[in-house]
Amino acid sequence: MTPALASELRDRVCLAAATLEGVDAGPRAAALAAEIEATCAELRARHAGTASGAVPGTEDARALYKAIGVDPTKTRPSSEALLRRVLRGDPFPEVNALVDALNLSSLVEQLSFGLYDLDRVEGLRVTLRLGAAGEGYEGIRKAWVGLEGRPALFDERGAFGNPTSDSARTCTHAGTRRALVVLFAPASAAQRADGVLSRTVERILRHCGGRESGRAQVP
Repeated sequence: MTPALASELRDRVCLAAATLEGVDAGPRAAALAAEIEATCAELRARHAGTASGAVPGTEDARALYKAIGVDPTKTRPSSEALLRRVLRGDPFPEVNALVDALNLSSLVEQLSFGLYDLDRVEGLRVTLRLGAAGEGYEGIRKAWVGLEGRPALFDERGAFGNPTSDSARTCTHAGTRRALVVLFAPASAAQRADGVLSRTVERILRHCGGRESGRAQVP
């Protein structure tokens, strides 16, 4: 799977992607649950009384949103939204081991990720570009996600994900065995993107099995 950036997003966005084979998207196991609990407890203790946007490390996700023309004070980055939830003491969302492991990485790294069933992504190339008038998709738990003027990933069939909300068409499920992990970062964070993706892939494989079959980054 080869990621690409449209010309209007070059010098503003860094896109990194990894493909995984043989993963298990079953229920969250005890080891992952324990890691989530320990991480959340540590964050609450370290940042008690601190607003999510003031927590060190949230700057890159906000920089990404500003770079793509989205006000992060009005549309909170998904990583910061999860941090805010954790700091409030709300339960960590539970979907399946694959999604939960990725969400934990988003919480720790404070960057936005996309997670897709690779068998539902069409073609061998995905491109991040700005959506045109009328473009959008049925979102996960959302009736419609409009994409006009907003960055989104496109495969041969059309749009299927963005830094805030992914599509129902390519979402992972209990039968997912091949996955595409996409990291969205500002261009200013390009040097740390590979390390972030490596730690994320390691966490997913540790809790979900499988192997990494490919990786790419632009720029």
